[in-house]
Parts: sequence; C-alpha cells; structure tokens
Amino acid sequence: MTALTVLLALLAALSNASASVLQRRAAVQEQEREQEHEQRRGQGRGQGPEPAGGAAGPERSAVRRYAHLLRRPYWLAGAGLLALSSLLQAGALAVGSLSLVQPLLAAELLFTLAVGSVVFRRRPDGRTWLAFAALGGGLALFLLAAAPSPGRPTARPGDWLLGGGGALGTVVLLVTVARPARGASRAALLGLASAVSFALTAALLKEAVGRLGQGPAAMFGHWSLYATGAAGLVAFLLLQGAFGAGSLTASQPALTLGDALTSVVLGWVLFAESIRLGLNVLPEAIGVALIGAGSIGLAHASSVGGEWDATDPGTSPGSAPAVPRTPRR
Repeated sequence: MTALTVLLALLAALSNASASVLQRRAAVQEQEREQEHEQRRGQGRGQGPEPAGGAAGPERSAVRRYAHLLRRPYWLAGAGLLALSSLLQAGALAVGSLSLVQPLLAAELLFTLAVGSVVFRRRPDGRTWLAFAALGGGLALFLLAAAPSPGRPTARPGDWLLGGGGALGTVVLLVTVARPARGASRAALLGLASAVSFALTAALLKEAVGRLGQGPAAMFGHWSLYATGAAGLVAFLLLQGAFGAGSLTASQPALTLGDALTSVVLGWVLFAESIRLGLNVLPEAIGVALIGAGSIGLAHASSVGGEWDATDPGTSPGSAPAVPRTPRR
C-alpha cells in the first residue's frame, strides 16, 4: 500500500505543478491584456493610464478578470489538471495517511520548475534551482526520518473543533495580513493561506473517504464531503489571488511547504497520526535547517534573478533575456 500511496501522491504533485504553471501563464496573459487596454484608453484620451480598477471598482474588475480567465485555454487546462490531481489525491488518502500523502506533494516544487521552464521558455537561474532543491530535499529528509505512521481512518467530532477551527482562524489571519501587502509578500501570504486551506480540504477528504468502508450512503450522508467542496473552493480562490499577486517563486514554496507541514499537524490532531522522535530528531532537524536555508536562498535568488514567469513568451518572443538581471524590491 505504501508504494501505491507514493505513486498516487507523486502523480497528484505533477498534476498540481502543471496546473500552477498553466494558470500562472493565464494570469500573466490577463495582466498584459489589462495593461494594453489601459494604455490604449489613456492614449485615446490624451492622458496616462487610469489607476487599476478604474471607476468600475475593484470588485467589478475582479469579476471581469475571472470571466476573461475562464476563456483562456491555459487556465481551463490548469483547472482540468487540478480536478485530476484531486482524484489522484483522494485515491492516495484512501490507502495512506494524511501526514504522508500531503508532504509528498513537495515534489511539486521540482515539477513546477521543470514544467515552468518549458511553458515560459525561460530557465530559472542556478540559485533558484538550488533553493528549490534545498526546500524539497529538506522536507524529504524530514519525512524519511519522521516516518509518519497511519492513525484512525476518521476523526472524532470534538477534534474537528480544534483542528478545523485552528485552520480556519489561520486562514483568516493570513488573508487579513495580506490585504495591504503587495508583490511577492502578498503572493507568499495568499499562497500560505491557500496551503492551509488545501491541507484542511485534504483532511476533510480523508474523513469522507474514510467513511466509504461503511458504504456510499455513509460517505454521501456525512457533512465532511460537502465541507470538502467548500474548503476546496476557498483554497482555489486564494490560489488564484496568489497567482495574480506575484511570481511562482514567491507563492509556490509557501503553497507546497505550508500544505505539507499543516497536513502533518492536522494528521496528528485529527487522525492520531504520529512521527518518530528520539534519535530521529537529528535528521529531522537537519531537514528543517535545509528548509530554512532553501527559503533564504530562494529570497536571494528571486531578488537577483528576476521573475522568470512574469511575462508571456508568446507575446514578446526574443524581447527579454532568459533570466532578467535587474534587481527588484
């Protein structure tokens, strides 16, 4: 069962990474379309571009942006891959523990770089590759040493008050802090809020599939299945906000690692899953240190190398170097 769990989780990670890259490109295309529209309107009136949002207001602008995204092939393909990833994830959770399945999605980091390099036709610089490798490798080392054990197939009702309530409170706090932020900071905060939401979605999904052994009626008659859809929708909308706020180098680490670590906590709180301690604490600490080093390295890499996924290669071929070198703040 462990091999099947790992296979399904890695396939889910690949689907998630591909979806992230494709929907990020759709968001970039939409941003460029809006900028061109504002420039043409400003030139037609003999003045500069109007402020973002214009007279229509931010809410109406957001609705229009999502309406345009729904017509973009890259966005639709990404949505399809997200649906496939959910099915693969459900299969993995049905045969494995939450604290094993979700952290395995850390492979999404490297898959994101590989797929993103093809889609955006710009390879990230060496520092970015090393930073992502340190993040993914550190988390892998932590999980190998921790060896999360399976627990209960379903959680006790009272545990949901603690685990679910804590996760919801964390999401509200992150979104509140992200509201005044801009750029990479906003993308990272929304990515982390999305990560916590996705971890909660996975926990609810595990609760639902855990009841499938009692028959389909037990699963479809329980609140967790419908709460999974609601939590997944919140996570999805936060993910779109993260993609629109900044580069994948800002949102993706927070999204992937936040999902993994939150899932370990929820697995312990809700399903009594445990990790090894004792002598295993040393390699676990090394894994955590690698995660921290990778996070620092990623910050330096993104500030030196630029946002490799910030422009659509299909609209400006040959107009930008493989990796922009101008520093940004």
